[in-house]
Amino acid sequence: MTGDRANIGRRQLLQGALAASLPVALLSCAGGKQAKPLLQVGGLPVTCNLTLPVACVARDTLNAAAAGAAPPPFSYQYSKYSGWPEIKESLMAGRIQAAYMLAPLVMDLTDRKIPVKIVSLGHRSGAVIMVRTDSPYQNFRELANKRIAIPSRFAVDFLFLRKMLAKENMTPADITIVEMAPPDMPAALYANAVDAYCTGEPFGAAAQRAGYARPLRMTRDEWRNYICCVLTVREELIASNRPLVQDLVSMIQGAGLWLDAKQGNRDKAVAIACGPKYFNQDPKILQFVMENPTDRVTYGDLRMIRAEFDELMELSIAAGTIKHPIPYEQYVDSSFVANARATPIPL
Repeated sequence: MTGDRANIGRRQLLQGALAASLPVALLSCAGGKQAKPLLQVGGLPVTCNLTLPVACVARDTLNAAAAGAAPPPFSYQYSKYSGWPEIKESLMAGRIQAAYMLAPLVMDLTDRKIPVKIVSLGHRSGAVIMVRTDSPYQNFRELANKRIAIPSRFAVDFLFLRKMLAKENMTPADITIVEMAPPDMPAALYANAVDAYCTGEPFGAAAQRAGYARPLRMTRDEWRNYICCVLTVREELIASNRPLVQDLVSMIQGAGLWLDAKQGNRDKAVAIACGPKYFNQDPKILQFVMENPTDRVTYGDLRMIRAEFDELMELSIAAGTIKHPIPYEQYVDSSFVANARATPIPL
């Protein structure tokens, strides 16, 4: 084999080696004669996951601008889930290799020997405690003996609620805690089925914008370094394709900086995320989150700070959702953030 035919043979061998290095679930026909890496990343249609749709669209835009370049560029596809249990099961089973997850859930998974690692934050702040607009409650202590809804006892929203209780020298025994899916919380508050709810956005903003609820407390005021949703990947993906994971982390970091750079970028993000391919939500609600106030959820500081994870661990142990301390290195791989060069977002 000589000349062009030899070159074609070498290219085919290289393409075959690339395909063999990736889990089957990551490969997809990308509209050409060759397959390129397409990573499915699980997420929920919540504001704390907003960096993911932005990163997916930005990577596709960069890929289109570099059409014909070799090797084939990476690509990411947002895979929408309805709840954390479904994402957890898919990640545990290996049906997906990457997802946004609740940080305490990842800690628990690694303690159960599920091979996953947190590789980046996805946001900061973004949780609220909502009460009815016509309610008399002004101080958190006034919620004593009231019914308060939370998403689950693994949710960091629950830890936020516990922090507020501790601040007022109260305990969970002083309130009635109800576990409820966040999309059901606004209607439950409207119907007086609960007196308050504690959750992430946009489920606080939905009721506030409708006029029948107001925030009693917000993490932006009470817990500025609050983290909840974290980018989590299976360890076999790290082992088989570090460049892909590094690119994804750099895209997420870039998306975070871009979102916080100016309001116009947030407006673009709303238009992207609310489409049927991603959150499929009313854009007016997500826009409300982005503006009332503008730091209701923030994305620009996605550093991996060990002390913040240690605090989450301590709070989770106190809450009983994690039984004992879990070594930081067991559930976190901070090397990707350390090596990240935030990718410019061409949107």
